[in-house]
Amino acid sequence: MNAIANPSTPTRYYRFKPWNIGRWLIWSLFAIALIVAPMLFRSSLALTMLSQIGYLIIICLSYNMLLGQGGMLSFGHAVYTGLGSFIAIHTMNLAAKGSLPVPLVLIPLVGGLGGMFFAILFGYVTTKKAGTTFAMITLGIGELVASMALMFPTFFGGEGGITTNRVYGAPFLGLTFGPQIQVYYLIAAYCFVCTAAMYAFTGTPLGRILNAVRDNPERVEFIGYNTQRVRYTAFIIAGFFAGIGGGLASINFEIVNAADSLNGIRSGGYLLFTFLGGATFFFGPIIGAVLLVFASILLSELSKAWLLYLGLVFLFMVMFAPGGVAS
Repeated sequence: MNAIANPSTPTRYYRFKPWNIGRWLIWSLFAIALIVAPMLFRSSLALTMLSQIGYLIIICLSYNMLLGQGGMLSFGHAVYTGLGSFIAIHTMNLAAKGSLPVPLVLIPLVGGLGGMFFAILFGYVTTKKAGTTFAMITLGIGELVASMALMFPTFFGGEGGITTNRVYGAPFLGLTFGPQIQVYYLIAAYCFVCTAAMYAFTGTPLGRILNAVRDNPERVEFIGYNTQRVRYTAFIIAGFFAGIGGGLASINFEIVNAADSLNGIRSGGYLLFTFLGGATFFFGPIIGAVLLVFASILLSELSKAWLLYLGLVFLFMVMFAPGGVAS
């Protein structure tokens, strides 16, 4: 009452920010889920699926950096994932021979640098345009790289691909990465760090202006920003994380095949499941990565017509839930 009667009397406020607590809770649950998942699902099939989900989360989130945050519909994202995988697997073979002192735990970063290099190279051309033109250019570059795979069998390994052995060099903290469970936790560690890094990117000035370029590029140009440079920078960052996912895939499977990792079907899969998960939400591609693994492994075993059912689900989502599962 005194505070009401006398406006000069200071009033004490106890400020509570639930979004901080919620954010810590969500990230803690995410880390716990990554740690506990192989303890709950102990079969070899479950461990294989969890490993694939881990690196596909990185790839789908990197794709959503283009589609959801930047409004760039790309049909060639598998180029940077696949080329990152090839760079990573060649580095593993050189390290196994003793030519390069690169431990296995750093191989995903090598794949990321490979993906970033090709994103710098190709992105300069593709980001010159936006909208449908950008999508068509990425489709053309994707088909170009896929066709070049047969022209350079030394690098791409021809139809058989390139194989490697992930167990080389001295153990890292007692880990040889021979057992699949050790590979899973390596993938899980990269998954958590990369997810956190890409989430932090959404709050940076570059991430915010990328959203503005998506929503109203003309106004962004009016206030003095170069929209092509913004798209190009985001394209490079997305290529880096896509390469990390590709490097983890090469460690997981110990083989990289151009016919499987560089084709347009792979790029279409990233697009399809990122959209199904929810491209307008940050955690939507995480749901999409889980759906992609379940569809490609479990659904394909249940029915030979699984692509028909997948197409019907996609049609239903576009018509009635364009925001994806996350919405």
